[in-house]
Amino acid sequence: MKQNPFHLTQPIGFILLPGFALMSYASATEPLRAANMLAGSALYEIVALSPDGAPVPSSSGATVPSRPLGQDAHDALHTVFVCAGGQPGEWRYPQVHATLRTLARSGVRIGGISGGPYLLAAAGLLDGRDFTIHWEHAPALIEAFPHLVPRQARFVLDGNRITCGGGVAPLDMMHALIAERMGADFARRVSDWYLHTAVAEPAAPQRASAAERFGVHHPALLNVLAKMEATIEQPLGRDSMAVFAGISPRHLDRLFADHLGRGFLETYRTIRLQHARRLLQQSPLSISEIAFATGFSSAAHFSTAYRRLFAHPPGQERS
Repeated sequence: MKQNPFHLTQPIGFILLPGFALMSYASATEPLRAANMLAGSALYEIVALSPDGAPVPSSSGATVPSRPLGQDAHDALHTVFVCAGGQPGEWRYPQVHATLRTLARSGVRIGGISGGPYLLAAAGLLDGRDFTIHWEHAPALIEAFPHLVPRQARFVLDGNRITCGGGVAPLDMMHALIAERMGADFARRVSDWYLHTAVAEPAAPQRASAAERFGVHHPALLNVLAKMEATIEQPLGRDSMAVFAGISPRHLDRLFADHLGRGFLETYRTIRLQHARRLLQQSPLSISEIAFATGFSSAAHFSTAYRRLFAHPPGQERS
């Protein structure tokens, strides 16, 4: 008699890199544990892996025991996720890249959580793929791999590639994966176990809306703020932005003063410098390269503006 595939155990691997976000890992693994409990059988096996097999410290300091990467550790995996957090510019894991490529060639489903998609990109496994990454890591990925364009979604399922922004979004992703195997009713029981009653769609945003982040609701001003965030490298002038919004430059100035309490140039410069700060923390780009990537005419001009906003020079972000 042919065995029911629902009763087969699927080993799900999690390659953990030091500094991985514990919340992301728990949000991905706990639904699997609950699925086993509710099914009354071992539907899934959670396999924690690391390059050296030592306990891996998370961003909170808690450690997770792991097995070393090696053929005996991952030859039977059904799916493997890379969980990473911190500063992508400092990640040097050629062994992980090689392992991921080997697994992909053997038909294993490959995924990345939080900063994990950066490792997939470095291994060449996201070329031509639809994918996402945590919004904080997106600038570093785009600078390192300019041919790749991540989507700002909670998670993306693209065939045998699975990517997720991290945080609590893996709860939504695992709901989809469990439903894919066990059906929507069973997946709902798992989500209800964690009081996860509002399961988000894959394309739901990772961040609060611009209205919530900036605390404004004027349509024209929101359009301008969104345009500012989309034109970091080549900032638009005040007159051009007013034309884009369909209002006069004087009206644009009044909107910034009335709703934000600061001017157009100051707001735009702050948005660019906050982007620069993320690049300094997460990318290997030089300070000069980051200056030009955020629309400054020189490294000196950039350093002066940076020190004025953050009260320390840009190089201190890496010290």
